[in-house]
Amino acid sequence: MNNKKSPSPTSFLFVCTGNICRSPTAEGLFERALAERGITQITHDSAGVNSGLVGHPPDPRSQATAAAHGTPLHHLRARNVRPSDFTEFDVILAMDETHLNALKRMQPANSTALISLHLAYCNISERPDVPDPYFGTQADFDYVYDVLERANENLVERLQVKG
Repeated sequence: MNNKKSPSPTSFLFVCTGNICRSPTAEGLFERALAERGITQITHDSAGVNSGLVGHPPDPRSQATAAAHGTPLHHLRARNVRPSDFTEFDVILAMDETHLNALKRMQPANSTALISLHLAYCNISERPDVPDPYFGTQADFDYVYDVLERANENLVERLQVKG
């Protein structure tokens, strides 16, 4: 099951619980990093493993934190992980172990996606999980933004080296 489609992945799905805080922030940062480098052949999206907020924009605190750093999220909308995601995306990046385990339970037999923790895949080693800022303070949203920014910079750099 967890097989990569190719040595150089061209599609990424970022996953958290409700697709309103961590995964849309990761997607927005990835989108910005790709645009800054003129990389257009990489596709991306974000989703939740248990989103009761399908169709909703990211949490206002996530949007405000990202906007303060020049990363718009207002155009993103929450959605759930779909069975087709496991064949449409080369890499599915979970924000924490709970999401990783949920993805493994959801993963169909025909899956071709590599599933990993986002920080592990991007060589950020200080902690395995991106913490959920939803019930936290602004400092928690700032931390999530900072760690995801570093992770996505590593990810885009890795893509450029392989590309």
